[in-house]
Amino acid sequence: MTTTREQALAGLFLCLKDNVPDAEVLRNAPLPTKVPDAGLIIVRDGDVGEPEVTLSPTRYHYMHQAEIEALVQEADQQARDEALDSLLQSIGETLALNLNLNGAVDYLHIGSPEFLSETTSGAPTIKAAVVPVYLEYTTTNPLI
Repeated sequence: MTTTREQALAGLFLCLKDNVPDAEVLRNAPLPTKVPDAGLIIVRDGDVGEPEVTLSPTRYHYMHQAEIEALVQEADQQARDEALDSLLQSIGETLALNLNLNGAVDYLHIGSPEFLSETTSGAPTIKAAVVPVYLEYTTTNPLI
């Protein structure tokens, strides 16, 4: 039996893997030096944070901040910008259609992306966005 926390993270990963066409989706993978042509999505476990606790019966209510890293690699700056914009749009549309990740969370909401560029010697520039995703769920035990 997996924990509520792991169910939430696996739900996010599977939602993206199953519904963002073409892009490769990984979880907690190291940053690559080469990005697949259709883009790369890396789901990071992020920060569970401190729960809000209610008593009688005791419940732990989490707003777990996971991260989605979206990466594209193109030689041309305009093509790179458009590819990342398209990948982010696909991620946003996918998550908007499944705000409870098939029951893995009570609710999810998406934060604003932070944009980064990484130059690699002898290869096209990688452009990335780190998107916070807040997974809200409740459990009876912080370790379950």
